Amino acid sequence: MISDHYKESMMDVQPQHPLVQTEIEAAVFRRLVKHLQEHTEVQNIDLMNLAGFCRNCLAKWYRAEAESRGLDIPDPDARQLIYGMPYEEWKACYQK
Repeated sequence: MISDHYKESMMDVQPQHPLVQTEIEAAVFRRLVKHLQEHTEVQNIDLMNLAGFCRNCLAKWYRAEAESRGLDIPDPDARQLIYGMPYEEWKACYQK
């Protein structure tokens, strides 16, 4: 649960223009995805245990947001966007 103090402090640092905020958030998302693609030594189970989400969660969230906007993105396609390659290929190369 996000505290009221945190919410108030975020209001102080968020750009006033919604488009700028969206652009920043999109850039942060792309940076996170790139970081996870580059750090294949980090296993999904480790992410789940430490952060409560993993690459598969990101793919599901991506797919769900697309669906809420009327776009149908199959699960394999969403995973490929996050993993940077087909999921089965990533598993064969990097999953322990």
